[in-house]
Amino acid sequence: MNITTEIDSPKGKVIIAGGTGFIGTSLARHLANLGYEVVLLSRHVPETRGSWEHAVWDGRTVGDWVHHLEGAAAVVNLAGRTVDCIKSPDHCDEILRSRVEATLVLGKAVRSLKSPPPVWVQMATAHIYGDPPEVMCDEDSAFGLGLAPIVGKAWEAAFAEAVLPEMRQVILRTSFVLGADSGAFPKMRMLARLGLGGRVGHGRQGISWIHIDDMSRLITRAITNDTMQGAYIATAPKPVSQSEFMRELRRGIGMPIGLPATELMVRFGAHWLLRTDPELVLYGRYCVSRRLEEEGYEFAFENIKDAMENLCR
Repeated sequence: MNITTEIDSPKGKVIIAGGTGFIGTSLARHLANLGYEVVLLSRHVPETRGSWEHAVWDGRTVGDWVHHLEGAAAVVNLAGRTVDCIKSPDHCDEILRSRVEATLVLGKAVRSLKSPPPVWVQMATAHIYGDPPEVMCDEDSAFGLGLAPIVGKAWEAAFAEAVLPEMRQVILRTSFVLGADSGAFPKMRMLARLGLGGRVGHGRQGISWIHIDDMSRLITRAITNDTMQGAYIATAPKPVSQSEFMRELRRGIGMPIGLPATELMVRFGAHWLLRTDPELVLYGRYCVSRRLEEEGYEFAFENIKDAMENLCR
């Protein structure tokens, strides 16, 4: 999508639920620059300042924040606990509940309105397809097994229950979002600068990714383009192996070497040093969006080399 389409699009108020995280604040900044009025709903005040309003929302109950939805142009639901954590039973429960409960509460909220938003853009996960080692997944591929696919299916089922039938519905099954200053990428870049940006495990696991600028533009397209309907995979058209991803990252920062890490090393370091789930890097998936390709969507960053050059300047 070119920038002319965005600038010429009708303006209005957009509500971003769970909007104070990495993707939410980037989207808010993008929409504000295009002339939208933006309201962020979240538990905490955003760490970064911008041209938006904030309303406190616990993600579980209906409250005073509901009035912001009245007459809004769109609601975007990004709410959900981060998966960048150790997958203890408590964390797994919170990962699931935070997504399902927030979606269902938004459904209660829109049912109380005289003039609900005409479109609901719903965050989802490309991890719903599991971790097939070689299969290239698109929107029609079979869902996988494990925690992430269970959460992904419950999340989308909650959306189907919550959304009003008359609302245009767009689901974005999102891959690994790359941003220079937030999200998981800065941690990976730091490790690469320490010489630890080599192959992880066998290195053939797939990394499906999307640049944060393209993510913001894609959500904006979902808000403004009446032809978008149903589920899309939000990912760049050229997924890569973990080995290739790290090679381009090293090239981007000018680091000639990257020490490899065995699976045992990763499981120990992720758990005890980084306090995160080692399977986030030990497994992966190759995803492409057949639907975005058919609709002629143009990415600003189609290949990982260009994305890394931009993120590592």
